[in-house]
Amino acid sequence: MAAKASRYIAALCLTTALTAALAAPAAAQTPRETALEARLAQLEAAVAQLRGELVTARAAPAATAMASPMTLAAAPVAPLAPETEKRLAALETAKPADGFKIGGTTVKLGGFVRANVVATRYNDGEVAVGGLGKEFYLPQQIPVGGGFTSNDFLVHARQTRFVLTTATPVGDNVLKSHIEFDFALATAPIGAQRATNPYTPTFRRGFITYGNLLVGQEWTTFQNVAVLPETTDFVGPLEGTVFVRQGIVQYRQPLGTGLDLLVALENPETEAINRTSPALIDADDDRMPDVVARLNAKSAAGEFSLAGIVRELRVNSAGVGDTALGWGISAAGRVPLGARHDLRFMATYGNGVGRYLGLGFAPDAVFAGLPGSRLETVRNFAGFAALKLGWTATVRSTVMASYQSADYGDALVSPLSNKAAWSGAANLFWTAAKGFDVGIEYRHGERRLVNDDSGGIDRVEAAFKYAY
Repeated sequence: MAAKASRYIAALCLTTALTAALAAPAAAQTPRETALEARLAQLEAAVAQLRGELVTARAAPAATAMASPMTLAAAPVAPLAPETEKRLAALETAKPADGFKIGGTTVKLGGFVRANVVATRYNDGEVAVGGLGKEFYLPQQIPVGGGFTSNDFLVHARQTRFVLTTATPVGDNVLKSHIEFDFALATAPIGAQRATNPYTPTFRRGFITYGNLLVGQEWTTFQNVAVLPETTDFVGPLEGTVFVRQGIVQYRQPLGTGLDLLVALENPETEAINRTSPALIDADDDRMPDVVARLNAKSAAGEFSLAGIVRELRVNSAGVGDTALGWGISAAGRVPLGARHDLRFMATYGNGVGRYLGLGFAPDAVFAGLPGSRLETVRNFAGFAALKLGWTATVRSTVMASYQSADYGDALVSPLSNKAAWSGAANLFWTAAKGFDVGIEYRHGERRLVNDDSGGIDRVEAAFKYAY
């Protein structure tokens, strides 16, 4: 009985503290303050009822104590009202606050720690020292023309991620921000593995949202991140997916049940090659933003999206240059197959959108760099499909395949330029504890050049990830 009485007293103290905090005088109440006052009045009424029940509960043992010993042994303890039990149980099991407060702003920290163990065999050469292709699947760094096989083994934790978010009530809406870092895309410094393995944090995402407006660096609107499959790799089916993070101004317009339209102006960058070298050149001469739109649809049949992009390509150096029109369309989706399985896919086709596909496997255009030269656009096709199989509530697998090709048309290009790439992979993941996942994956990939030379990669990778 004493324990239950103490629970009443704790509830009463909590309410008294809330009353004192909210009872300060104010000149004019906002709608939000009026709502808080109403909720406080309800809580005070509930506490008044608790007081009455507490008096009754205390009186029952006192009356029983005056009875004979035989009567005392048989006297039952007065039961609590069911609603009272429910309210006290809710108070006892209330979850702690998510995040912490700084003034009127809620701040949350999150992210994950991830370790990867990577064993790779290349069948036609080796990746340069410090190359990112050693740490995740990067088809443009598959060696071609080396004439020998090589092996590589690496353990790293560079995909570890840190996320900070804030939320501040402003008027009738909430002003939010998102900041995200990891270490995965910083070029490894020479000698990094000798002792301390230091890597520079790399900025991934940083944006502000207010209502339906988003401004900052975020995934391009041309990409549907939600359909990417689970993989031990940094991306997985890289050659087949749109993959860009950049500065954008985006507006989301709900159109009805399950339908949303997103429109955006995004940072432009023309990526070209010349006729003598396959090396990509970031022209940095752009003067018009890329214009992107995406329609999202969600229903019982799954989640789907259709995106389109229009962009001006521009190269200009010392008064010599040209412009061209680039465009692309991309369809993606996730189709549930029962409670634990699903099919994910993406297909993209365009002219002058190479920068948006596979971390720039192929260029947007070709430019000879001579007076009167035309900027000749490159056609691209890319796609992937992934089947997830949920074996149990904590064990699942994904089988995936990915492909990209580049068509240079009549443009003269280096025979060492990328022409096509494909890969296939299968994995097994286990959620060992809440937030802790362990996975192992095998991947085979190939890269083909314009001169039809090709190279391949076979990789076994394990990943250990704890999200917090």
